[in-house]
Amino acid sequence: MLNLSSSPAGNAVVAVAHPAPHRPAEPTVSVVIACYTEARWAGITAAVRSALDQDRPPLEVVVAVDHAPALLDRVERAFPEVRVVPNTTARGASGTRNAGARAARGDVVAFLDDDTRAARTWLRTLVRGLQETPGAVGVGGRVEADWPRGVVPRWFPPEFLWVVGASYEGMPTRRSEVRNVWSESMAVWREDFARVGGFRDGFGKLGAASSPEDTEFCIRAAAVTGRTWLYVPEAQIVHDVPAARAGWSYFVRRCYEEGRGKAAMAALDQGSALGEERGHVLGAIPRGVWRDLRRVLRGDGWGLARVATTGVGLLAAAWGYAAGRTTAARAGA
Repeated sequence: MLNLSSSPAGNAVVAVAHPAPHRPAEPTVSVVIACYTEARWAGITAAVRSALDQDRPPLEVVVAVDHAPALLDRVERAFPEVRVVPNTTARGASGTRNAGARAARGDVVAFLDDDTRAARTWLRTLVRGLQETPGAVGVGGRVEADWPRGVVPRWFPPEFLWVVGASYEGMPTRRSEVRNVWSESMAVWREDFARVGGFRDGFGKLGAASSPEDTEFCIRAAAVTGRTWLYVPEAQIVHDVPAARAGWSYFVRRCYEEGRGKAAMAALDQGSALGEERGHVLGAIPRGVWRDLRRVLRGDGWGLARVATTGVGLLAAAWGYAAGRTTAARAGA
């Protein structure tokens, strides 16, 4: 397979060909769950239990804790059957996931977030995707949002479900090669993860702040290995949406942060990698606006609210992108 190869440090990109390596027929899997605060204890316990309850049991579950000694002790006491490791590098989701992956012993490393729950078939389905696609560096699955009281806000356009970390309108509905998957539901060959250098330290989620560290990692992994990512929608998890993230202010803030994050990613020499975003803005977004306008004509008054929300989301993301580019330009001056 012909693809592009580059270094994590952002050196020049060159075209290289990489044959698919030999893989074990029945790979072992380490599930890594990164966490950082006891405020998410209910989510942490649900994520760990869902990983332990897979119908294809993992070799191990590794919980990586981001600079929170009390949380680390609590996880060790509550789950003696899992391995618990500290993140001793820079704070943030990237360093914490890397700490878990370094400790992992499986052929494959699968990642879950501390506010997600995996279906019992999740791991088996991801591994089957890897087994059936020798040219894949990794796979990812579908994410369903678990809204407060189980109700999606009527003003919320489905093309923007990525705001709450869920699969959105415009994504593939069947197994497909994709540019990137999300780290909340990702499985990657451990040797490839190590070869690529893992997630980029210092880039990504830190507390409430967010940058697209999983997108950056997937682009870099595909470039370095010369292989592709596979989206397997049958592999499903549920992502909790707390009430604080179900409102208008979070929607606008998250769109702005996404724009800033994509600008930062472009500044890492991957500006040409934003084609997926352009395709979504020029394809799925206009289709969604037209759908909601038709619904207005059929008596759905909330359609106008969704159209307005779409416009605000696009403006916020564009504003964030412009701010991010300005910050990057000043840093490089």
